[in-house]
Amino acid sequence: MNLEHNTYIYLIVAALTIYAIRALPLTLIQKEITNTFIKSFLYYVPYVTLAVMAFPAIVTATSSLVSGIVAFVVAVVVAWVDGNLFKVATASCVAVYLTELIV
Repeated sequence: MNLEHNTYIYLIVAALTIYAIRALPLTLIQKEITNTFIKSFLYYVPYVTLAVMAFPAIVTATSSLVSGIVAFVVAVVVAWVDGNLFKVATASCVAVYLTELIV
Protein backbone atom coordinates (compact mmCIF):
# COMPACT_ATOMS: atom_id res chain seq x y z
CA MET A 1 0.00 0.00 0.00
CA ASN A 2 1.25 3.42 -0.81
CA LEU A 3 1.10 6.51 1.35
CA GLU A 4 -2.18 7.74 -0.14
CA HIS A 5 -4.04 4.58 0.85
CA ASN A 6 -2.58 4.74 4.37
CA THR A 7 -3.80 8.30 4.75
CA TYR A 8 -7.36 7.28 3.90
CA ILE A 9 -7.21 4.42 6.37
CA TYR A 10 -5.96 6.77 9.09
CA LEU A 11 -8.73 9.25 8.36
CA ILE A 12 -11.41 6.56 8.44
CA VAL A 13 -10.12 5.14 11.74
CA ALA A 14 -9.97 8.64 13.26
CA ALA A 15 -13.49 9.46 12.07
CA LEU A 16 -14.89 6.20 13.46
CA THR A 17 -13.15 6.74 16.78
CA ILE A 18 -14.47 10.27 17.14
CA TYR A 19 -17.96 9.18 16.11
CA ALA A 20 -17.91 6.31 18.61
CA ILE A 21 -16.79 8.59 21.43
CA ARG A 22 -19.63 11.01 20.71
CA ALA A 23 -22.40 8.61 19.72
CA LEU A 24 -22.01 5.77 22.21
CA PRO A 25 -22.82 7.80 25.33
CA LEU A 26 -25.95 9.14 23.64
CA THR A 27 -27.16 5.66 22.77
CA LEU A 28 -26.03 3.69 25.82
CA ILE A 29 -26.91 6.07 28.66
CA GLN A 30 -30.67 6.57 28.82
CA LYS A 31 -31.08 7.92 32.38
CA GLU A 32 -29.55 10.86 34.18
CA ILE A 33 -26.27 10.07 35.90
CA THR A 34 -26.79 10.17 39.68
CA ASN A 35 -23.48 8.74 40.88
CA THR A 36 -21.53 11.63 42.42
CA PHE A 37 -18.14 10.10 41.62
CA ILE A 38 -18.95 9.75 37.92
CA LYS A 39 -20.49 13.23 37.79
CA SER A 40 -17.42 14.82 39.39
CA PHE A 41 -15.13 12.77 37.13
CA LEU A 42 -16.95 13.99 34.01
CA TYR A 43 -16.96 17.55 35.34
CA TYR A 44 -13.17 17.68 35.72
CA VAL A 45 -12.17 15.82 32.52
CA PRO A 46 -11.94 18.97 30.32
CA TYR A 47 -9.77 20.79 32.89
CA VAL A 48 -7.41 17.87 33.32
CA THR A 49 -7.13 17.35 29.58
CA LEU A 50 -6.28 21.00 29.04
CA ALA A 51 -3.69 20.91 31.81
CA VAL A 52 -2.06 17.77 30.44
CA MET A 53 -1.77 19.32 27.00
CA ALA A 54 -0.65 22.76 28.20
CA PHE A 55 1.92 21.89 30.88
CA PRO A 56 4.63 20.46 28.58
CA ALA A 57 4.21 23.43 26.23
CA ILE A 58 4.52 25.89 29.11
CA VAL A 59 7.72 24.33 30.41
CA THR A 60 9.41 23.85 27.03
CA ALA A 61 8.37 27.11 25.34
CA THR A 62 11.35 29.01 26.68
CA SER A 63 15.02 28.58 25.92
CA SER A 64 15.74 26.94 29.28
CA LEU A 65 13.80 24.53 31.44
CA VAL A 66 14.42 26.67 34.53
CA SER A 67 12.69 29.74 33.11
CA GLY A 68 9.72 27.61 32.02
CA ILE A 69 9.31 26.17 35.50
CA VAL A 70 9.68 29.61 37.10
CA ALA A 71 7.03 31.01 34.75
CA PHE A 72 4.69 28.14 35.60
CA VAL A 73 5.11 28.66 39.34
CA VAL A 74 4.60 32.42 39.00
CA ALA A 75 1.49 31.84 36.86
CA VAL A 76 -0.01 29.46 39.43
CA VAL A 77 0.66 31.85 42.32
CA VAL A 78 -0.72 34.91 40.51
CA ALA A 79 -3.76 32.96 39.30
CA TRP A 80 -4.39 31.68 42.81
CA VAL A 81 -4.15 35.16 44.35
CA ASP A 82 -5.90 37.24 41.67
CA GLY A 83 -7.30 35.06 38.87
CA ASN A 84 -7.02 37.77 36.22
CA LEU A 85 -5.75 36.19 32.99
CA PHE A 86 -3.99 39.35 31.80
CA LYS A 87 -2.07 39.65 35.08
CA VAL A 88 -1.15 35.96 34.97
CA ALA A 89 0.20 36.21 31.42
CA THR A 90 2.07 39.45 32.15
CA ALA A 91 3.64 38.10 35.34
CA SER A 92 4.69 34.90 33.55
CA CYS A 93 6.30 36.85 30.71
CA VAL A 94 8.16 39.07 33.15
CA ALA A 95 9.29 36.01 35.12
CA VAL A 96 10.66 34.39 31.96
CA TYR A 97 12.41 37.58 30.93
CA LEU A 98 14.05 38.08 34.33
CA THR A 99 15.00 34.42 34.64
CA GLU A 100 16.57 34.44 31.18
CA LEU A 101 18.60 37.51 32.17
CA ILE A 102 19.87 35.81 35.30
CA VAL A 103 20.45 32.28 33.94
